[in-house]
Amino acid sequence: MPATRAKSEWVKGYLVFYGADGGVFAHFGSGAAGVLLTKRIRATIAQVNAGYELLPALAGFKYRLVDAALIAVGGAVAAVTTVDILATQTSSVKLVAGAQASMTQSTVLHAGESGAAVLADGASFVANDANTSITAGITGSDITVATHVDFILSFAIEAA
Repeated sequence: MPATRAKSEWVKGYLVFYGADGGVFAHFGSGAAGVLLTKRIRATIAQVNAGYELLPALAGFKYRLVDAALIAVGGAVAAVTTVDILATQTSSVKLVAGAQASMTQSTVLHAGESGAAVLADGASFVANDANTSITAGITGSDITVATHVDFILSFAIEAA
């Protein structure tokens, strides 16, 4: 995703970022670098099946995932192999892979716990490439049964 999806401007000494919907996404002032942020996104299964932008690319900044959770809403996730949180670290990487068998309705899957695999040696929690987004996607067949998937991301935004 291009970094142009997000806009930014300086407001009273803070660098304020606006998402595609015009809402404030994040803001930074002096001493705010590396502040932990949390965002909950409810995406329809059609959005996840098609690939869905969870965090837009920010020009000159990179995301570092600290924690993530996935929740199936409206039923269990069926048919798919995994529901994925994706990013770029030189090449495309799967930060978290939520296994279909573990994504029963209302079950909270936390990154690195049973049913929510992460990259080896902590690589899911290092800074991703600058100017790139974090997205949701799938491995295998399209999701069926569930109506939505909630993604809860805890992350830091760091200067490139």
